[in-house]
Amino acid sequence: MTDAITILFFLFWGNLLPPLASLALGDRLARPLDHGATWFDNKPLFGPHKTIRGILASLLGGTLFFPLLGVSWQVAAVAASLLMTGDLLSSFIKRRLNLTSGESVFVLDQIFEAGLPALYLGNHLEAPLWQPILALAIFVPVAHGGARFWKYVLFKPPMENYPRFVRSTVRLREWRSCHQPLARWHVLFNLSSLLYNRVLVSTVFRLLGRYNQGVANALQPELSEQTIVCPTLPEPFEGFRILLLTDLHLDGLSGLVDQILSRLAGRRFDLCLIGGDIRMHTYGPIAPCLRELRRLLPHIRAEHGIFGVLGNHDCIEMVPDFEEAGILMLVNDATRIEREGESLWLVGIDDPNYYKTHEPAKAFSTVPPGACAILLAHSPEAYREGARQQAALYLCGHTHGGQICLPSGTPIYTNSRAPRFTAKGRWQYQTMQGFTSRGVGASGAPLRFNCPGEIAVLTLHSQIFKKDTP
Repeated sequence: MTDAITILFFLFWGNLLPPLASLALGDRLARPLDHGATWFDNKPLFGPHKTIRGILASLLGGTLFFPLLGVSWQVAAVAASLLMTGDLLSSFIKRRLNLTSGESVFVLDQIFEAGLPALYLGNHLEAPLWQPILALAIFVPVAHGGARFWKYVLFKPPMENYPRFVRSTVRLREWRSCHQPLARWHVLFNLSSLLYNRVLVSTVFRLLGRYNQGVANALQPELSEQTIVCPTLPEPFEGFRILLLTDLHLDGLSGLVDQILSRLAGRRFDLCLIGGDIRMHTYGPIAPCLRELRRLLPHIRAEHGIFGVLGNHDCIEMVPDFEEAGILMLVNDATRIEREGESLWLVGIDDPNYYKTHEPAKAFSTVPPGACAILLAHSPEAYREGARQQAALYLCGHTHGGQICLPSGTPIYTNSRAPRFTAKGRWQYQTMQGFTSRGVGASGAPLRFNCPGEIAVLTLHSQIFKKDTP
């Protein structure tokens, strides 16, 4: 029985290596093994899903499995080669049967790639015949079910007109965060977030007796007035006022919406921008944050409307709900704001931090050369790309300004790959102005220290105005 389990583990390991290599390497070494060549029947040899990357990963990984098999590395290498040979044989037969590359076929997909190495290893392990047959009987249905699940999760777009380039890494992350039928189990797929935020950070501040103070701090966002200079700003937009609300995390702190509304009471703006992360957690139901969002938006007065982008806590499936609530979502898209015959362009890109689905070139494709464009992103991590697209102003959040900072206000951790000068407040890169909000709410542990939340009001000018001297 032990040999059957050993063989079974080898089969699963060899079968899992190609998709793991796909997740790790992305498009690198993804060239089809057959280079697009056809057989005598003018049909592909194997198809585009059999890549050089997958073959190399399975051969190398299968060979390195030899200590667990209890055989020499040469025997493990032969077993890995037989596994890949069987896999290619199945693909060759499927092309002859006019089956689509990547289509799962029960038994045919597994019988050769599992049968050949199972019998070979059974012989070297001197196991009775029933043990490799048992391993094969278990492997075939489990591998078929896994292949169908993998294909459903990673390659099936969640909606029509999917506004993202679909990569396997994106779909896996979205499934972990947004697959609503499994909402109650999402915490099991996001244990690192749970353990760090709810257990480690929260426990430390409770032991220090500072937890309640941290929550109280998080419920006191500041109204920040900022002047931003954009030399290319059209004259009719002089003094244009933008309300920037990022990292709301509305369902994370009870009473936060009331605090925001009290600070915005009676105020009017030309434009309101929502910089992503409306939900508190990176997984689970979205209804609680939507309820709070519907309480907030009707009280915001913005002449040219409310626009938003997605953050790393937001799911693509949330777009219809956000728009129904009153936000016009920009997913790698742009819109024009007109005033007195002049135009100001607003460009919004998808999340550049976690999903990494931002496409600035696509978003700027409709913006005329030389136009004054404001780029709204969730994170500052696309600042170089924004500068390459000649954005006049880059607005973002995500970092929370550190959220828990040293007494000097210096962030301990920004959760951003961008340089620290982009972590909070105003900054400049080349000719592009930038502003990173500290965010309104709090993420992870709902605490803030030495870094209050920020409701930012940005006033745009084309030049610096100096006070007259007497």
